Amino acid sequence: MDTGILYVCGTPIGNMEDITLRALRIFKEADLIAAEDTRQTVKLLNRYNIKTPLTSYHEHNKAAKGKAIVSMLKEGKNIALVSDAGMPGISDPGEDLIALCYEEGISVTAVPGPTAVATAAVLSGMPTRSFVFEGFLPANKKQRSEVISRIEGETRTVVLYEAPHHLTDTLGQLCKTMADRPAAAVRELTKKHETVNRGTLSELLEYFAQNEPKGEFVLVIGGKSAAEAEREKIAGFEKMTVQEHYRCCLESGMEPKEAMKQVARDRGVGKREIYKTLNIKED
Repeated sequence: MDTGILYVCGTPIGNMEDITLRALRIFKEADLIAAEDTRQTVKLLNRYNIKTPLTSYHEHNKAAKGKAIVSMLKEGKNIALVSDAGMPGISDPGEDLIALCYEEGISVTAVPGPTAVATAAVLSGMPTRSFVFEGFLPANKKQRSEVISRIEGETRTVVLYEAPHHLTDTLGQLCKTMADRPAAAVRELTKKHETVNRGTLSELLEYFAQNEPKGEFVLVIGGKSAAEAEREKIAGFEKMTVQEHYRCCLESGMEPKEAMKQVARDRGVGKREIYKTLNIKED
């Protein structure tokens, strides 16, 4: 018997009309729909008069339920996977089921739909040629600090998910290292009260300290500018002696002459000055 197919289906992130015709067809034709929250998904199915059976698949039952779903797929059943909103597998336990299906040789295909990360990035007005998605920050303080440190050095736009009751704490932590970085707090995407608050991180913190955050948020943070990165780079070199700087270049594999030129470029001086400082005769 041929195995079934796991259909990874995007669902609306707010507005119920943001569902594709293909997704509706798959929901009707599937033998089963695996939903992160069946109570949430049934509202969508009822709106479009779809009676396909539902089963739960979420973070707390994914180990046992994942195996059960794989067994049904091996029996030839076709199953649609949905999350509460958006694309399953993005900051979502669906990624584990998808990986398990591949391990078991089961076909997986995607039925594209809305996703908050791309929608918020576009609405933010930030540069989107290249951006990095961090999802929800870790709850563990050490891991959270490590991610924020990485974000601080990022030159690309950064997108984060955040719950309303954690928003001001997160903004406060981000402000400690990059208070003046441009940012946008996007809430309630595609819903009636969709809002985009733009400003610097410190301005957003000040606003939400006075206005209680409500709804689901996506934070979009501008990357470190090239000028800022260059200033920090130069500042880092200035903390080193010329000798240490030259040695670092040599240890990276550069030939002596090229290392000398690189030190001069990094420090914004002529190579003759570097030769003189290192007491090396210029060729």
